[in-house]
Amino acid sequence: MKETDMIRSETGRATGMLTRRGFTCLMAFTLAAGLSALAPTEASAQASAAAQKIADHFASVKTMMGEFVQFGPRGEQTGGKFYINRPGKIRFNYEEPSPMRVIADGKSVVIGNRKLKTWDIYPLSKTPLNLLLGEKIDLSAKMVRNVKEEADLTTIVLGDRNMFGDSTITMMFDPKTYDLRQWTITDAQGKDTSVMIFNVKTGVALDEKVFSIPYDEVRNKGAN
Repeated sequence: MKETDMIRSETGRATGMLTRRGFTCLMAFTLAAGLSALAPTEASAQASAAAQKIADHFASVKTMMGEFVQFGPRGEQTGGKFYINRPGKIRFNYEEPSPMRVIADGKSVVIGNRKLKTWDIYPLSKTPLNLLLGEKIDLSAKMVRNVKEEADLTTIVLGDRNMFGDSTITMMFDPKTYDLRQWTITDAQGKDTSVMIFNVKTGVALDEKVFSIPYDEVRNKGAN
């Protein structure tokens, strides 16, 4: 599919942003930088004030697109373009020679390998991406694992053991502009992959086809 077919129009402003991932093949960054753990009551108190305002601002951005460079856990590097349409939709188009593609359509997330013609599918509600892509980002006490506020960075760590076990998502925001600088998804195995995002545009109109999952192909491959 050509990019011009995916995007009907582009509006909004360009912003520099960083993201990360660790959901099997998507985005993560190790938290070994040493976030000081907060007690649940302290985290809840902070989250209910400045952190919630930042999260609300981010959730109000319904669509965005841009470019990314991904660094894998073994130092491998690839890049491509990403598209987000809230709620629940995201797509990563990886550049050649990477065969990978990642699509979430609001219900499911699939990770495809075009070379091997294989698919992995997950319920979106059981992945940390569900928190990132929601219409609202709930910073209730049960979700907040950690909050750290600094002069140039606000870091929020979210997780829900009932939804996706030990996986967590960490979001880092500019406390002045409320722009997302990076996010981290850390899975239960602790596998980390970093993704830098740049040339970001918000408020773009995206064709729904961008987020279409080829379910027939996914099911057929699963049956083989």
